[in-house]
Amino acid sequence: MAGGEDGSAAASSLLPPERRHEGCPGCRLEEANKTSTGVPYLNFFFIWIVCLTNTLPVQSLFPYLYFMIRDLKVAQQEQDIGFYAGFVGASYFLARTCSSVPWGMFADKYGRKPCIMISILSVIAFNTLFGLSTTYWMAIVTRGLLGMLCGILGPIKAYAIEVCRKEHQALGISIVTTSDAIALVVGPAIGGFLSQPAEKYPNVFSKESIFGRFPYFLPSFVISILAMGSCIACIWLPETLHFHIDEKVEATDEVEAQVGDSTIQVGKAKQSSDRSTKNLLKNWQLMSAIILYCIFCLHDVAYAETFSL
Repeated sequence: MAGGEDGSAAASSLLPPERRHEGCPGCRLEEANKTSTGVPYLNFFFIWIVCLTNTLPVQSLFPYLYFMIRDLKVAQQEQDIGFYAGFVGASYFLARTCSSVPWGMFADKYGRKPCIMISILSVIAFNTLFGLSTTYWMAIVTRGLLGMLCGILGPIKAYAIEVCRKEHQALGISIVTTSDAIALVVGPAIGGFLSQPAEKYPNVFSKESIFGRFPYFLPSFVISILAMGSCIACIWLPETLHFHIDEKVEATDEVEAQVGDSTIQVGKAKQSSDRSTKNLLKNWQLMSAIILYCIFCLHDVAYAETFSL
């Protein structure tokens, strides 16, 4: 019996990695990175497009938010417009704050690519609905849902590191940040140029058209069209997360054979998980970096929103 187990273990160790990790997209990508030493320009280009279209809706509304709140007639006085506009701008970031960690856990369990595609689809759906808002609460709800379902910020950075070799990881992260910065410039430009098109470009858009009846729909519609293009580009995005199906099957068989031992192992796993979480919170270098990042993001968004008002 022991000899049979030793023989099977030796046989499994002699199997090539491709057979032991057959069907794992992460292993396939690692093998491709080992054979190719160049910069993966195509994958970086797809990352750039995805980051660009997902960041465009973040601040594209600020140039016309004042006029949108005025036209929705929710403010009793003109000086109250800024008060109501603040809630619309904050709803996106509040929802994104609450959903960022769960989206990171989702990406670690089910893959980076599903998380990226769901984020793009949320931009297509809820950014379009925001442009069609006819009430103040519709604007808040659509922006909140957009922020809640747009969990791409963390997973796309992890994806940019995993999709390339180690010597190109800094380039991958820089592409993410560069794309975000470009979107934070282009997004408000789109919102400022394309809002109220029936008044700005009466020779092109009539007041009876959909863009005349919904004066803030055109910038949202253009961004959603760009998001549809990036959604199509996601077809060629390779998955980077490892799914070792054979190892999961072996672990399942071992648990079924030893129920008592598995219970002890589950308890130890929970204890180690709790310990790792506590160690993460006690990592002051990490926590200080997060705090500094929060302060700079608060300054950035507060300035952008105040400037538009």
